[in-house]
Amino acid sequence: MNEKKIPVPYITARVGEEADVFLSLRATFGSAGIARLGYWDETRDDRDVRGVLWGRVSQSIGEEGLPAGDPRWGLVHPARQRETMLGLRCQVCVGDARRPEGILFLESAQNGMPATGAPVRTAQPPVCLRHARLSAKRCDHLADHGHIAFLAQSAPLYGVIGTPYAYTHSGLEALESDDTPVPYGAPALRWFLASQLVRTLRAFTVVDLDDLVLPLAPAV
Repeated sequence: MNEKKIPVPYITARVGEEADVFLSLRATFGSAGIARLGYWDETRDDRDVRGVLWGRVSQSIGEEGLPAGDPRWGLVHPARQRETMLGLRCQVCVGDARRPEGILFLESAQNGMPATGAPVRTAQPPVCLRHARLSAKRCDHLADHGHIAFLAQSAPLYGVIGTPYAYTHSGLEALESDDTPVPYGAPALRWFLASQLVRTLRAFTVVDLDDLVLPLAPAV
C-alpha cells in the first residue's frame, strides 16, 4: 500500500541550501551618497522594493522548477518567504492566497488573542484554504502552541526581520538580533540584512479553520 506523500511547504529550507559568506558583505554608498550595507558584487535583486538588503541563500531547485531535497523543518528560505509574502501567495503551494472574503494568515496562539484594535504583525506568509491545516501542523511554532487564524481584508507591508550590522574601526560587525520587526523607513535598515518580510494585518476577522476548510477536498 502506497503512503500518501505529504507536501513540503514551498518556503521550507532544504538540505544543501547555504547562506552566502560574511566576506561577501561590505560598506558601500547609496544613490544619495549615504553609507550603507551592501555586497561586493551586488545586483538589483539583492534589495527589495524598499531598498533593503537581503541575505543570500542558495536554492536547490528540481526538474519541475520547485524546491528539491530533504526539508530542514523549522527553517524558512529567505527568498521564498519574501516571494510568497510579497505576492500574497500560499506558503505551501505558491498558489494565489487572495479570496473575495479576505486573505488567510495563521499565527501562533502562544501570546493569546490580540487586544481589540491592536495591530497584528506577521512574518508568516498566507495560506490557501486547501493547505491551511497542513501549515498549522507542519509549522513548528504553530504546532507547539496552537494557532489563531486571521482572515484579513488588508495586510500592508510593515518591515523586515533580520540581522543588524555596524561598521567599526575593524570593519563590519554583525550585532545581536532577535525577531523584532524593523519598520520600513527606519534609519537602522541602512545597516541591516533582512531575512523575513513582515506585514500588518488590518480589518481582520478571527475565524475557525473547521468552518473554512472542512467543506473542501483534503490537501494532497
